Amino acid sequence: MICDRLHTMTWTTLILLITLMDIYLAAAQDKGNSNAAIGAKGVGPTKPVYSTLLESSLRSELFTDYEVLQRPRENVKISISLTILTVNDLNIKDQSLSISGYLTVGWQDSRLDWSDSSITSQDYSNVKFLFSTEEYVWRPALIIENSVKDIGIINDKFIPMRIVSDGNIVWNPSGIYEVSCESDITYYPLDTQQCTVKISSWSYTAEEVSLQFGNESVDLSFYSGNGEWDLVYASSSTAGSKSRGGIAFSSLTYSIKLQRRPMFHVINTLFPVALMAVLIAMVFKLPVDSGEKIGFSLTVLLAYAVYLTMISDNIPSTSVNICYLSIYLVFILTLGATSVILTIIVLSLHFKPTEDEIPQWVKNMTKKYLLRIAGMQSCCKCCENNKVTEVEVLTQPTLAHLKTENNGHSHFVEAVSSMDIKLTWEKLSKIMDKVFFNIYIAMIVIVTVMLFLAIFVNYYTS
Repeated sequence: MICDRLHTMTWTTLILLITLMDIYLAAAQDKGNSNAAIGAKGVGPTKPVYSTLLESSLRSELFTDYEVLQRPRENVKISISLTILTVNDLNIKDQSLSISGYLTVGWQDSRLDWSDSSITSQDYSNVKFLFSTEEYVWRPALIIENSVKDIGIINDKFIPMRIVSDGNIVWNPSGIYEVSCESDITYYPLDTQQCTVKISSWSYTAEEVSLQFGNESVDLSFYSGNGEWDLVYASSSTAGSKSRGGIAFSSLTYSIKLQRRPMFHVINTLFPVALMAVLIAMVFKLPVDSGEKIGFSLTVLLAYAVYLTMISDNIPSTSVNICYLSIYLVFILTLGATSVILTIIVLSLHFKPTEDEIPQWVKNMTKKYLLRIAGMQSCCKCCENNKVTEVEVLTQPTLAHLKTENNGHSHFVEAVSSMDIKLTWEKLSKIMDKVFFNIYIAMIVIVTVMLFLAIFVNYYTS
């Protein structure tokens, strides 16, 4: 009896388990059909969420069998932009420019494209970016063509490359770039210089790697000013190819225009030079009896020689461009040297013995030319009764006219003619002092004004 009941319960339990299994299988089949229907409508299965395991899986899949030395395609187009952070120095003597900045280099590598899930083992669309370095990813070989320091391939294994899902790669190598800059010293010290940064492909020819400017060829968003130089503009200049050994290599050129800030050199160079130039003429204002004429002229001459040496130390030794300031200093230095010789002549005239007669041609030249230049024409106009009624300054033409008009008045003729008799060596030396002073002042003012006009006009128009 008990055995029959146990047998019945066993079969009942077995039938119940079979029924539950049929229900579970039917439900699973219905769910599969539902997912298939949803997939047919374009929604698809749920994408894997981002995780480090998912990124590691993507890296393993992309970099397996990846060859670093192999180009992504036959001709790779490289876009390059230059970001200038600051101008460190522009040395016109060494003719070099130093700037701090970085390059934005971009290209596409289809081998690192995971945007299409059909070509990958699973859907990696939630991995937006990957980061790698030049040790694991191909990069173009670039050089700064006109670099004067550390000439070599631009590389930095510590700067990561940003890889986008469509295979686009962005790399930002940074550094201090020191390049050659041919200086134009014509308008020194208020000069304007234009320098270039030339980037060229190395090893890869123009048919293998072609360089082109980025969307923003030069970026000045993060630029910090320099105390000596103003950045006028920076722009892309030319893109093309250059031949080396009969093979064309792609090249880009960036232009940077800098203008020197004026205040320091106006105060410390131009004005002192102009004031010292005036001092050269002042030697002819010193009385002969002071005994300081020669010493004063030599002091000013030596001071100018020192200034010329200081300026020459800051100017490159080139004959391509001649500095106007150097020409001005040489001219003033010549005047200074000549003033020493003229001062010696004046001193020799002053101390010449009175017994030596002044040649007639000297008297004639003094009356016709030297007195006019010195501004010393004068004469006493007397009345007939031999009493002085008026004294006035007369020019030589007026003096001659008055002589003609007063032929009948002997006293006047004698007073006027007394000038011919009273010209002595001492008076002649004083006349020569004034002549030299007026000539020197006129020459210095004219040349100084021309120099300042040339420098300042170029500064504000360039």
